[in-house]
Amino acid sequence: MIRAHLTVDPHFVVGPIDRRLFGSFVEHLGRCVYDGIHEPGHPAADGDGWRTDVLELVRELGVTTIRYPGGNFVSGYRWEDGVGPVAQRPRRLDLAWHSTEANLVGLDEFACWTRKVGAELMYAVNLGTRGLQEALDVLEYANIGSGTALSDQRIRNGATDPHGIRMWCLGNEMDGPWQLGQGSAEDYGRLAAKTARAMRQIDPGLELVACGSSSAEMPTFGSWDRTVLEETYDEVDYLSCHAYYEPVDGDLGSFLASAVSMDRFIDSVVATADHVKAARRSEKSMAISFDEWNVWYKSRYDQVDRITDPADWPVAPRLLEDTYSVLDAVVFGNLLISLIRHADRVKAASLAQLVNVIAPIMTEPGGPAWRQTTFHPFALASRLAQGVALELKLDCPTYRTAAYGEVPVVDAVATYEESDGSTAIFLVNRSQDGPATVELDTRALGPVSPGLARTLSDPDIHAANTLADPLRVGLQDNTSLEVRNGQLQITLPAVSWTALTLHPYGTVTDLPERN
Repeated sequence: MIRAHLTVDPHFVVGPIDRRLFGSFVEHLGRCVYDGIHEPGHPAADGDGWRTDVLELVRELGVTTIRYPGGNFVSGYRWEDGVGPVAQRPRRLDLAWHSTEANLVGLDEFACWTRKVGAELMYAVNLGTRGLQEALDVLEYANIGSGTALSDQRIRNGATDPHGIRMWCLGNEMDGPWQLGQGSAEDYGRLAAKTARAMRQIDPGLELVACGSSSAEMPTFGSWDRTVLEETYDEVDYLSCHAYYEPVDGDLGSFLASAVSMDRFIDSVVATADHVKAARRSEKSMAISFDEWNVWYKSRYDQVDRITDPADWPVAPRLLEDTYSVLDAVVFGNLLISLIRHADRVKAASLAQLVNVIAPIMTEPGGPAWRQTTFHPFALASRLAQGVALELKLDCPTYRTAAYGEVPVVDAVATYEESDGSTAIFLVNRSQDGPATVELDTRALGPVSPGLARTLSDPDIHAANTLADPLRVGLQDNTSLEVRNGQLQITLPAVSWTALTLHPYGTVTDLPERN
């Protein structure tokens, strides 16, 4: 039996948890928009063509912000194509994903949809094939009340009230050779800084995100971030991070430790940003927007032949529709632990993506919508993680990985809400060989009562939810949580993710003490 000891102390605070940490991402890619959130002919569609079954699942998931419209898509996107009478909107080639964009959904429609799900719209501007003027135009269209050409055009298009978008991404992955308009760090940084200064002339209160490295594996990682920040540090509020994880050569031990890579990635970006801060003698600490993260079996997509003839590029093809297993959900839940653990600097994050495309929610045209395994850790963490993230003391065995060296078998993070004294603890057992028992030292919290304890695991770590069996995998009550000799103790199954809550003594039904 693996044994671990975890000390939880509310005095050791990492930082406040920004609700934007639980954001997501909708790109005009594959069936994310069309046949995903928008399917006018579906039996569950509302009067605007939105699938109400998907709306309900998105609300249940608890996403707080939604990044839109891309992604790689945005670097070739003309926002004007997606506004005005739908019948008059042009069809365009989408060079990013070798698809045809019908422009049936655009800024006005999507802003309406985010209001329906209760999420904040985070908008990305095209700094690939376009630039400063386009950013100013879409800002005027979206946020000015009335009295200008573009704001009045929005009103004529049926959106009487401005959309009030606060958070704006200045391009997407501009270091990537796959990106339309890719440039050097110097060129991108200068363009982003000019665009930021111009946008702030319209609204000084905007929150702006500059493109950091699109991957820690990029050959320019580190130097790109430093150079971009040297150009933009005084003009932007966030630097973006992107990271995706999948098993390599069947190495599940390293895959289960993917959060170690995310931890190191974030720490490196923070160090780079703080170097620029020191060099500029600035008082501002740069925040991170981790606005693309997930488990993504990218190697499968890389093996698919692209449709090369633009005349054959389809509308909303089935692309990147990964089916997620219990194993994937445990890794995914551990990535959430990493993001929460860095709450002092990671102030926004976007799970990529939301529906059908590497997504927690899947749909079938004309048919049902269902929760993937990854839905469950996100939905529970979004609901329970409140207040501040805590720095924990965790003692546990390690195991050796090919990718990251020695890593802890158990990983954990805790949050604490001072207003009601509640604590949430999220744990992962990375062991493939057996369960782990964790003893929780909660004396610093005062007398506590255990609340819920829910675990995602399965004897078959490759089990998944599918169209044929949409309820195969879910969260189960972890009945091992107990008070033993004055201490809390819980057993984590092999390859599992667990969430538990603690409350001031007497506020929740107590578990019986066992001696």
